[in-house]
Amino acid sequence: MSTDGRTAAAAGPDTTASADEPSSPGAGRAIVDAWLRDNADDLVGWRRHLHTNPELSRTEFATTEFVESWLVKAGLEPQKLPTGTGLLCDIGPDGPRIGLRADMDALPLQEYTGLPFASTVPGVSHACGHDAHTAILLGAASALAQVPDLPVGVRLVFQHAEEVMPGGAIDMVAAGAMEDVSRTFALHCDPRLEAGRVGVRVGAITSAADTVELVLDSPGGHTSRPHLTSDLVYAIGTVITGLPGLLSRRIDPRTSTVMVWGAVSAGKAPNAIPQTGMLTGTVRTGDHATWSLLEPMVREIVEGLLAPTGVRYQLNYKRGVPPVVNDEQATRMFEDAIRAVGPDALADTPQSGGGEDFSWYLEEVPGAMARLGVWSGHGDQLDLHQPTFDLDERALAVGVRVLTNLVLNAS
Repeated sequence: MSTDGRTAAAAGPDTTASADEPSSPGAGRAIVDAWLRDNADDLVGWRRHLHTNPELSRTEFATTEFVESWLVKAGLEPQKLPTGTGLLCDIGPDGPRIGLRADMDALPLQEYTGLPFASTVPGVSHACGHDAHTAILLGAASALAQVPDLPVGVRLVFQHAEEVMPGGAIDMVAAGAMEDVSRTFALHCDPRLEAGRVGVRVGAITSAADTVELVLDSPGGHTSRPHLTSDLVYAIGTVITGLPGLLSRRIDPRTSTVMVWGAVSAGKAPNAIPQTGMLTGTVRTGDHATWSLLEPMVREIVEGLLAPTGVRYQLNYKRGVPPVVNDEQATRMFEDAIRAVGPDALADTPQSGGGEDFSWYLEEVPGAMARLGVWSGHGDQLDLHQPTFDLDERALAVGVRVLTNLVLNAS
């Protein structure tokens, strides 16, 4: 990790633009480079302040006020949502805008990094990199605010509550976040990719994530007389293996659809057939059309599996987020913005089975998400949502350059 904020600004080329017009990409990149040289300590400091003071979903009041104060210092006019968490801010000319989104909430997870700026809130930490996302967008906003005659307007979306369902993206859309936006973009930290590189792909980059909860009940009985009752544990076992197996035979495997159980409970005594039990798990898919088919298919399969057992049940199917499906043109724009950072910056990236509520914006307008490399290049690659997760702060400047390039390259 960089311990000197100025190291973060060193990533990427230093563009000279004395011969360019003020609104040209070269001149704009020179302004961004100058901003990074002059404000590298602030960029790192913002991330560390947010890391030290994490806030859970829908309680990001101080975080929102922190972002708002720095946007005002940059000469901008942010608008907080009425709830006090999340804000929107426009830069540049009117007309169709480019949307840039960052999420701000933390996780209910104790931090064990030992960092001097570790979380001071017990049981809460930025173990998913949202502190970096917020600092990067704040840096991009501050730099773009100094560029005269931007080629396109920008809508900054500082979103609350990404880590819960229903997520804050739904609130932001309802508040008009995508009105007059032609395309929208986001970065997400990737601890499997080295700092200085950014991965993107056309098509699905994350998956839809639904939750299945199955509550079962039967009269119960003695294990010596299963024929006199409905064997609830046997029924659970039938669903545990049968539902994932039959889904895999009913759905095209190219859709990357997978059903996995996460918890099961039933009974305590070895000689008693229990009266109640519960199964919970997730169903994920990278295909938007398949996502719409999953709930009725799961209900049909569960009914067929349990009917012969005589066990009663209640199926609670909770739809989560759609998959993030990157639009082709938006992805090409991302690729150009990443290449402008340096010749080795652009990387491929696989589809993830995780969910991301950035997908709700893509239900409104086309756009794309890219993965920002945050691994230092040595040592363990600490995964997201782990209490030891940390990132290489050199990635912050890379993220600022990518987001500003998206705007400066627009025509």
